[in-house]
Amino acid sequence: MKFADRLNNVETSAIRELFKLLGKPGIISFAGGFPDSAMFDVSGIKTAVEEVLATQAGAALQYGATEGYQPLREQLSAFMATKGAKDVAPEQLIVTTGSQQALDLLGKTMINPGDKVIVEGPTFLATIQCFRLYGAEVISAPVDSDGVQPDALEKLIVEHQPKLVYLIPTFGNPSGATLSLERRKQVLELAVKHQVLVVEDDPYGDLYFGEAPPASLLALSPSVPGSREWLAHCGSLSKVLCPGLRIGWLIAHPELLARATMCKQFSDAHTSTYAQATAAQYLLSGVMPQTLARVRAVYAERAKAMGDALRLELGDAVEFVQPKGGLFMWVKLTGARGQESNANELAKRAIAEGVAFVPGAPFFSQNPDLSTLRLSFATADVDKIREGIARLKKALAA
Repeated sequence: MKFADRLNNVETSAIRELFKLLGKPGIISFAGGFPDSAMFDVSGIKTAVEEVLATQAGAALQYGATEGYQPLREQLSAFMATKGAKDVAPEQLIVTTGSQQALDLLGKTMINPGDKVIVEGPTFLATIQCFRLYGAEVISAPVDSDGVQPDALEKLIVEHQPKLVYLIPTFGNPSGATLSLERRKQVLELAVKHQVLVVEDDPYGDLYFGEAPPASLLALSPSVPGSREWLAHCGSLSKVLCPGLRIGWLIAHPELLARATMCKQFSDAHTSTYAQATAAQYLLSGVMPQTLARVRAVYAERAKAMGDALRLELGDAVEFVQPKGGLFMWVKLTGARGQESNANELAKRAIAEGVAFVPGAPFFSQNPDLSTLRLSFATADVDKIREGIARLKKALAA
C-alpha cells in the first residue's frame, strides 16, 4: 500500500511502545500519564447518568451540534469563571473529544507543511507528533523550573516566525514546571508584539497541592490588551474527573473557532452527546470542588512520598524539583560516582528489576537530553512508590 507522505514525519509513541513491555507480573509502573481510577467519583457520575436518562434522554442519546451540547457549554463557561476566566461565554468555546482533539483541530486549521511551530523543551509527546503529522518543523524553547524562558522564546519567534507557540504553563507534562506570573504576562505581551498565536494547554491546572498556581494565560489576557486575539486555550476533564468521558474544550478567536468547528464536522460530527450530558449534569450538581479536594490531597501525598524516596534512595545520583501539582516528576540523572546517566539504558534495567518509567528523550522535539526521565506518581500508592524507587536504586546500581 502507498500511504500518505505525512506519515513519514511521525512514529509510534515511545510511551505506547513501552507499555508492551509491562506485562511482567508485579511490575510497578511510573510510566503512564493516567489519573488513578480509584479517584474517579463513580457514585457522582452514576447519579449524573441516572438524572440525564430520567430527564433528557432524548437529547442525550441523539445527534448533537458540532460546537457542543449547549448545557455543557454553559457549565464549562461557569467552570472557567471559577478559575478566573470570567468573560468566556458558552458561544466562545467548542467541546472536543478530549483536549487531544483540540490540538489536532489546531493542527488542521493552522499548520501547512513547512510551517514552524515552537514548543517547550521538553513537552507533551503527542503534541510533537500531532504537529509533525501536519508537516510542521517543531522547534524547542528552553524551560527551567519557572517554565519557558521569555527572552529565549522571543529570540526564537524573531528567528523562525512560527505559526504558533504551544505551552503547558501549569504543571507541565513532563517537566512539572509552572510558568511564573511575571513570565505569563511576558508571554502574552510577546503574542501581541509579534502577532503569533499562543496555545495554552491546561489539563493539570486544577491539580495543585497547596497554594493555587498563577492564573491561566486566558484569565490574565484582559490585563494585556490585544492578547486574547492571539490566544487559544485547551481544557480537559480527563485528569480531574475521568478520561473515559473524553471531554475537552477549545476557547479561541471566533474566526479560528469557526474553522476548527468545520474541521471537527469532518472528524466525528460531534463529541458524544451522552458523555457531554453526563459531564454537564455532574458539573451542575456542584460536587466538583469536593472531588478536586480529594484528588489533590491524594496526589500531594504521593508526590511527597516520591520526592522523599528519591532523596533517600538515590541521593546525588538524581536532580529534580519537587512538583507543586500535576501528575509528574521530572528527574535528571547526574552520573554521580560513576552511576548511569543515560535514562534509555536505565529503563531496560529498571524493567528487569520490576519498575518502569519513561525516558525523557522522546519529549524533546530537538536535542534530546538522554539523562532525563519522567516519573508519574499518580497511580501508585505510597507503599508502591517507596518500593518502586527502591527497585530503581537497584537498577541504577546494576
